[in-house]
Amino acid sequence: MIVGGGIVGCMTAMELVNKGHRVTIVERNQIASQTSGESSWAGGGIIFPLLPWAYSESVNALTAQSADFYQALSERLLTETGIDAHFEQSGFLLLPEFNATAAQAWCATNHVPAHKVQASSFNVQSLSGEDALWLPTVCQIRPPYLMQAMRKWLEQHHVTMLEHTQLMPLQETQQLQEWQTTTGEKLQADQFIVTSGAWSFELLKETSAKLNIKPMRGQILLYKPINNLEQIVYREGFYMIPRRDGYLLAGSTLEDVGFDTGVTETVRDELKRKAEAIMPTLIDSPIIKHWSGLRPGTPENLPTISAHPTIKNLFLNTGHFRYGLTMAPASARLIAALVLNEPPHIATKPYNCVQ
Repeated sequence: MIVGGGIVGCMTAMELVNKGHRVTIVERNQIASQTSGESSWAGGGIIFPLLPWAYSESVNALTAQSADFYQALSERLLTETGIDAHFEQSGFLLLPEFNATAAQAWCATNHVPAHKVQASSFNVQSLSGEDALWLPTVCQIRPPYLMQAMRKWLEQHHVTMLEHTQLMPLQETQQLQEWQTTTGEKLQADQFIVTSGAWSFELLKETSAKLNIKPMRGQILLYKPINNLEQIVYREGFYMIPRRDGYLLAGSTLEDVGFDTGVTETVRDELKRKAEAIMPTLIDSPIIKHWSGLRPGTPENLPTISAHPTIKNLFLNTGHFRYGLTMAPASARLIAALVLNEPPHIATKPYNCVQ
């Protein structure tokens, strides 16, 4: 039983199904819903950890193969479900200020093409100077379409989905036989995996006091400009992502406001100013939509992927913060290995954060 039907939960389910196991997903809202406040559909879908040279090797180990994985997955999902997840190699234009020395060194070491360019040649404005870095191989995918395709694939492979089902916080036990819902139903399974993102701590706070996860809100704007960008643009924590159908995302924030999924005029105006500074033609473009999602915030973006320290048939795959999408493939592979007692493909110690 997988607790949480976001990108990490669905990817974990796919991994276990592909290994021949029967899976149930328990989701407090609706899988692939665009109204739940969760980050799986709300995020930008950049398949790259934005500034990987600023993160630990443990974070980058989980993101390293994600672009290749999603290209193959999107092709498979299109063939098997008929849903196009809009995988694109958009490229990534990094505007100042950033650590150019660290960025170029990391790209060279990790064989990621990177070129010094003039920002003006990409039809964007750089207020901090013209020296930019162009990473042409960075890709993106459309999270709502990806989630819809994954949901259909899971249905086709007979995964049980218990939606609008909320679980009670777990109490200490040596082995988990059943997990009670808030309506009194008792759900049974042989193995349990928590993949519930920002809500994980609420479920596990009685049994995993060291689990350091809290919700972090991110707000995003949507435009449809007459002349769109052709590449992802990033500057100092702010990104702009062009979509295949002419839409443009501009975001995002990092707000410590608990489980509040609302949006604010202050943030809207702030994001609007940043977007117009990079792309002045947006001054005349209306904001089509403004939404938010809750990320599972963790120190240093490091998720917990491990067995529970005291409950022997409970596992955790949660706390991916900003990079649930980019970490999901490797995280699913790793947790499946732990659950099935198979040799892991990477070292497990960095992600054993509940000990």
